[in-house]
Amino acid sequence: MNYVIVDGNLVTEDKPALQVNNRGYRYGDGLFETMLVLAGKIIFETYHFERLFEGLKLIQIELPPDINPKKLAGESLKLCEQNNCTELARVRLSVNSGNGNLSDPNNQQYIIESQPIKKRSWNETGLLVDVYPSARKTCDRFSHLKSANYLPYVMAARYASKNQLDDALVLNAHERIAESSIANVFVVKDGRLFTPSLQEGCVSGTVRRWILENYDVVEKGLTPEDVKSADEVFLSNAISGIRWVRQCGDANYCAKLSLDIYQKLQRESG
Repeated sequence: MNYVIVDGNLVTEDKPALQVNNRGYRYGDGLFETMLVLAGKIIFETYHFERLFEGLKLIQIELPPDINPKKLAGESLKLCEQNNCTELARVRLSVNSGNGNLSDPNNQQYIIESQPIKKRSWNETGLLVDVYPSARKTCDRFSHLKSANYLPYVMAARYASKNQLDDALVLNAHERIAESSIANVFVVKDGRLFTPSLQEGCVSGTVRRWILENYDVVEKGLTPEDVKSADEVFLSNAISGIRWVRQCGDANYCAKLSLDIYQKLQRESG
């Protein structure tokens, strides 16, 4: 039996965790972090908790002082121990505004889940992706958050599955690339590295942040045509790291700088 942590309490995952008037369930009023645990360590731990607590402040969910990054990180690792997955695991930490109606005071709740995963490796064959045509992500002061309001990504993932794709690219309200259903997007053109800026509506990804801090990256708006005319395209997220894209629509890509970045990330994070 797998375990989860609900507000600091260890319970089996088959126990109810949410009431029907939970605002995270009703309205998507909450944030989450998906973190990679490797050899008993949360990779990019500082990045994750900075993003989470800055985001909670922005959406006006205030946790009690004793619910801090150190406590949440410790509970995440203890949960991995309980579930026998400290060597390699995915941890999902979600925080919502608790139970009640929209106008009620916040009554915060957090839930931590963990599960073992397979060791990540370079995706030799590359990903097959295309642009999801039926949703547009907004570009506002909340669009960079890991929000519980996830519908555009859910629909993009369903589109990818129905069309035998590995992932789908999500557009913003300006018909430019925001990200994929589960990852940030990078393109390489003439040796230069580009990615959508946060103003384009993409999530402020932890691996994205690492790439920006370690490489010369131009943050700008990217159209679908920019992606299709690129020399390389790759996706980044906390669990998979770097995955190169072999084909988008009828455009094909190589994987040179993508592989170099993957190898550097592996050396630094394990």
